[in-house]
Amino acid sequence: SVVLSIDSVLALLLVDESDPRASADVKQIAQEHLTRIDAKVKELQAMRNTLSHLIEACAGDDRPTCPILSDLATLS
Repeated sequence: SVVLSIDSVLALLLVDESDPRASADVKQIAQEHLTRIDAKVKELQAMRNTLSHLIEACAGDDRPTCPILSDLATLS
């Protein structure tokens, strides 16, 4: 799981002028954060698509069977 925080990204923007890091170093760190964010977006989109499909497949009636519950049962 990728853990990202606004604070970690903001830390890049608030680099003290006395910080000896070159802008190339800051850019590389920012690019690494962006890569992790993009991966998380893809993961969340895949989760969204799966959940959306399960919701559409569920009749939502009084029957005890439900694709959502069946799918969750396979995860445990």
